[in-house]
Amino acid sequence: MNIDHGRLDPLRRRRGPVQEHVIDEYVAGRLSRRQFLRRGTMVGLSVPLLGAILEACGSSGTTPSSPAPAAAGKSGATIKVGSSTPTAAINPITISDQGGLQMLGQAGEWLAFADQQNNYHPWLATSWTPNADASVWTFKLRPGVKFNDGKALTADDVVYSFKTQSDPKGASNALSVFGGTLLPDGVAKVDDETVAFHLEQPDGNFIDAVSENNYNMIIVPNGFDYADYQKSFVGTGRFTMTGYTPNVGATFVRNPHYWGTPARPARTEWTFYADDPAEASALEAGSVDCIDQFSVATGPQLLTGGFTVIALKASSHRELSMRNDIAPFTNKYVRQAIAYTLDRPAIVAALFKGYAEVGNDSPFAPAFRSTDPSVPQRTQNLKLAKELLARGGVSRGFSAPLVTEDSEEIPHLAEIVKQAASQIGVTINLTVETSTKYYGQAVFGKSDWLDAEMSLVDYGARGVPNVFLTAPLQSVNAQTGQGAWNAARFNDPTYDSLSKQFIAAVDLSTQRRLAGQLEQLLLDETPVIYPYFYEYLSASQKSVTGVYPTAIGGLFLWNAAKTA
Repeated sequence: MNIDHGRLDPLRRRRGPVQEHVIDEYVAGRLSRRQFLRRGTMVGLSVPLLGAILEACGSSGTTPSSPAPAAAGKSGATIKVGSSTPTAAINPITISDQGGLQMLGQAGEWLAFADQQNNYHPWLATSWTPNADASVWTFKLRPGVKFNDGKALTADDVVYSFKTQSDPKGASNALSVFGGTLLPDGVAKVDDETVAFHLEQPDGNFIDAVSENNYNMIIVPNGFDYADYQKSFVGTGRFTMTGYTPNVGATFVRNPHYWGTPARPARTEWTFYADDPAEASALEAGSVDCIDQFSVATGPQLLTGGFTVIALKASSHRELSMRNDIAPFTNKYVRQAIAYTLDRPAIVAALFKGYAEVGNDSPFAPAFRSTDPSVPQRTQNLKLAKELLARGGVSRGFSAPLVTEDSEEIPHLAEIVKQAASQIGVTINLTVETSTKYYGQAVFGKSDWLDAEMSLVDYGARGVPNVFLTAPLQSVNAQTGQGAWNAARFNDPTYDSLSKQFIAAVDLSTQRRLAGQLEQLLLDETPVIYPYFYEYLSASQKSVTGVYPTAIGGLFLWNAAKTA
């Protein structure tokens, strides 16, 4: 690396300690160019500054561009969309499904936006800076922003939104992210254009918690009644809602008060579909211009070349949880036995035709730069699985109920799990439910997803593994909201400590070291089986451009246009 210190030193000067550390890691060769760009945007280094630092270090190439850049085609079109049916009322507090989060993203916005490469862009915040240990993050807000009802956005609106969503006494789905990390008292207005977050523990990845990867966290007006959201879809985004009919669809038009470049479509019309094959058929028939998602299992006809397909390598996955508090899954050897029955390469080949990678029973996907690839891969071993059942006290097998949802390839995976378990004498009684029934109210005691003895659920992608490490795996703590999605009822103090250390780490080498320890621990305990990580697939007509899906399940149409 040919470094021009005369250019680099002024660029490095007056940065925060965490920002300086990221620059030093790159200069020392411990971060690749790509890793530096991503890590730099996370800790608040602007794209122009990143480009200048790269030039000072003798590196060429492009820096991250704005998400969803302008595409070919005429503005002013009506874009017809096929999407998943929201499973409940559109309420930013309670939404936990793909159809619902897509609705939030039409009129709502976040402080930051994570693009398809997991680089972070200023949105309602223009800049952010962590303190020395990443326990306090300070955000400068964008001036001149208005809600779609014409009212100005203020720091009070941001504070109210975060205080409400981080309240452990409430029912916010965002507690899956904030639990154990942010409490209402930690949200502070510094001045009219500045908000600070004082965290319960350091978090080197906190920017992800204020991006659309924490999809509930759209900003609403101070004092707003979230229960009324479906009536107004109030927000600062490029669109405003003109009609919403539950289980049917929604319509949006341009927001006349938008602070930035207006949306290219004049109108979007959303049709809700009960299942993925119906969405794929609608696109094939020309009834819609684009769909939010399809899978190889439910829409193979879309991969024949007649449509524009966007494939995003991501951390999207399925989790097969086993209740660690219900026998025989109280014994880790029994849980391991189920995991050893699965032929993961065969599952990936059958269900995804190459659009997925095998999982290793931890949430550290190959897409995460912090993943330790040296941890040995678990493979099918039926002889060992039978021995483990015997060690777990159930040598003659047992029976257990498995509940899952009728979505994409998940019922097919559930059948594979059932058949695989039968090879070692385990009988799985399978129930496949609608997503609405399966998720229920998405809280303990009122959700088949969270309460079933065995539960198979979908997880959309995230830019960092934090939420995968916390919500489904950290010990349940109702006071802080920690472990809000812990369907396995996993309770391990060593795991809790290591996962918190990982989240607090600000450099990649420390994260990777801790990731290796976490991966090994989860392989040993196996509270949850992670069979694969799959690519997120979205599709549109060839005549439609500018559609921007994200792997968490968002679908953004700001720059959508038609060429014919």
